[in-house]
Amino acid sequence: MPVSGAVSSQVPTRDPAWLGRLFYLGFALVLLWPLGVATEFRPWLLLEPQSLAVTGRFLADFLPPRLDAEFLGLVLREAWRTVAIATAGISLALLAAVPLALLATRSLSISALSGRMAPAATLLRLIVRGLLILLRSVPELVWALIFVRVVGLGATAGVLAIALSYAGMLGKVYAEVLESGDTEPTRALLRNGAGRLQAFVYALLPQNATELSSYTVYRWECAIRSSVVLGFVGAGGLGQQIDSSMKMFNGGEVATLLLVFVLLVALADAFSAGIRKALQ
Repeated sequence: MPVSGAVSSQVPTRDPAWLGRLFYLGFALVLLWPLGVATEFRPWLLLEPQSLAVTGRFLADFLPPRLDAEFLGLVLREAWRTVAIATAGISLALLAAVPLALLATRSLSISALSGRMAPAATLLRLIVRGLLILLRSVPELVWALIFVRVVGLGATAGVLAIALSYAGMLGKVYAEVLESGDTEPTRALLRNGAGRLQAFVYALLPQNATELSSYTVYRWECAIRSSVVLGFVGAGGLGQQIDSSMKMFNGGEVATLLLVFVLLVALADAFSAGIRKALQ
């Protein structure tokens, strides 16, 4: 009993690191304050009576949702088109991202086996990395605006926009994942006469397949959300239908479309989580 009493008396009554946490919290607020001023971030405006009245009228227009069979059939077709746009875009992105990632990966360079990479190989690697930066730095919404002008309204613009933007994202992450793994098996294969593709398939891919597949599935899930946003600029899918209903001030249709979109994202999230779990 005395021992337990002595131990309990040594238990601190408050967090010993509270002062440090308080300091860093205050430091973060000091840094964020000028950013809030620069962006004119004033969330308290949402609670003003005029703002609350506008919000109430906007939400009231959503009731009741439109649930007739004809409209639900249209919504299901557009939801399927949204998934098709995302899937086709990711598939095209993979066709570009995989070879670009292989060219950008230093551990797959044969000239780098002796230590320093050859000038030509270094230049090629820099060009490929610059291309990946260009592709992912332009948002898919901007790509969609460009392709809508080129190929017209419809799903084609959305597919191409996702393909280019996600090719840059996937290629960059693929290259970083491949370079972060154990490079000794890859170098051993290259020294013994194997090609870049063989070294990738038999050395780098087996140890990184789970991480690469998991990230690809996650990006497919993100592409579904992106395809809805692209619809607002005429790239097809649920987004284009939501934009049309909002322009017609038909809140019931918008409510139904938003509910279907939430359900679609939830299903995509569950599907991708199941695939990631199976891969692991």
